[in-house]
Amino acid sequence: MSELPPCPQCQSEFSYEDGVFFVCPECGHEWKTEEDPGNAADEPGVRDANGNTLADGDTVTVIKDLKVKGSSLVVKVGTKVKNIRLVEGDHDIDCKVDGIGPMKLKSEFVKKA
Repeated sequence: MSELPPCPQCQSEFSYEDGVFFVCPECGHEWKTEEDPGNAADEPGVRDANGNTLADGDTVTVIKDLKVKGSSLVVKVGTKVKNIRLVEGDHDIDCKVDGIGPMKLKSEFVKKA
């Protein structure tokens, strides 16, 4: 029998391998294998909706209509936002949107242009 690591959560010895994850059938916990070569999700940084790494000064395109809180304005799909700044927090992009003004966006609603 192969030597698989025990579950780090419940210490069960009945873990099994499922792709790049180990799975515990007793508690349902999943964790990554150590052999996972260069997974992009492990690299630090802010990522767009397609998984591309964003940097300060990039230009991004909005992929979904976004209502502006406290206003009747809407940022339409396809709006290009130039010269973004990355910040910490839930809304991790600080920018100026033409016709609306300064605002913060979530990186999950933009793609790199």
